[in-house]
Amino acid sequence: MADIKVRYSDEDLQEFKQIINEKLSRARRDLTAMMEQLRNADNNSADDTAPTYKALEEGSASQSKEEIAQMANRQQKFIQGLEAALVRIENKTYGIDRVTGELIPKERLRVVPHATLSVASKNARKK
Repeated sequence: MADIKVRYSDEDLQEFKQIINEKLSRARRDLTAMMEQLRNADNNSADDTAPTYKALEEGSASQSKEEIAQMANRQQKFIQGLEAALVRIENKTYGIDRVTGELIPKERLRVVPHATLSVASKNARKK
């Protein structure tokens, strides 16, 4: 009878932990930059320009703020996903497909380290 792997080895988990920590560091830095951008969005005042230009500038600034806020929201969700993956590593349940219970391929986890589904499971859910 063949050995069926039910979890990744401690060495594999350490590799994934390093990948996740690097991505987490980058994601937090990016989120901080986005939040800084949102806080400073009002610094470029159009007080000394024509009213028409000011109205256009405010509309554009408002749209930019919304886009940055959406990106920041997505970044926060990404960070939460990475943090949850670190918890799964600590629990030694990382890399296990939550639908099938089988191991998610290492290649997928290296690219999407917060994945909880294999590509096959994800595609099956979409149908």
